[in-house]
Amino acid sequence: ARRPARHPRVVYAVRGSLLLQGAMFGACQAGIAALTARLGVPGQAGVVYAAMGVVSAAVGLALGALPARIGLRVRWRAATAAALALSVPLLFTDALWPLYAAVTVLGAAYAPHLITAFALTERVVEPARLGEATAFAASSLVAGQAVALAACGRLAERYGPAGAFAVAVGAAALSLVLALVTRVPAARPHPAAPKVFIPAQQTASPEAAGTPEGGTPGSPYAGR
Repeated sequence: ARRPARHPRVVYAVRGSLLLQGAMFGACQAGIAALTARLGVPGQAGVVYAAMGVVSAAVGLALGALPARIGLRVRWRAATAAALALSVPLLFTDALWPLYAAVTVLGAAYAPHLITAFALTERVVEPARLGEATAFAASSLVAGQAVALAACGRLAERYGPAGAFAVAVGAAALSLVLALVTRVPAARPHPAAPKVFIPAQQTASPEAAGTPEGGTPGSPYAGR
């Protein structure tokens, strides 16, 4: 059997960017848990992380209002640049309310990057391999989060919350570099999958079929 052709380079760059975003998730989660424990309010860690998720979801929904002339390349670079700029304040956060503010604002960069990454994947991958490519993209995100969470937990124990947050900032910086150096095609390189229209089933009336109401010609009457 013929081996499938390799994906365009942008597909692997997007997977790397999602891997780094997952690393940001894991690093932030470890840093938030470490800082809230240090402040004596470990129960607030989940609330802080949830606040980031709410803002991320709201901004993601609002992303649909952007005009189409703002292309995926610009969106990718803007989202990664925002993630870097908004993650830096975490390095200097040492109280609960500043943590709420920093993490909540940072959430605004997450959903746009996720949406753009999967849109880029859909644009450049052959329709027949889209399921495979999407699965790899989602797995990259999960893998990055798992590895970073395990590693940053130890960093937070040794260097404090800033050690974990530094990993988040570094991952954001690398993600921005990927967005800046990767060439994004301006148009879809593969034709979209054809739409298949299935005609509705038409049932002929007894009169149109030439059969008497109540049965087919020659069939015995079965009664009511």
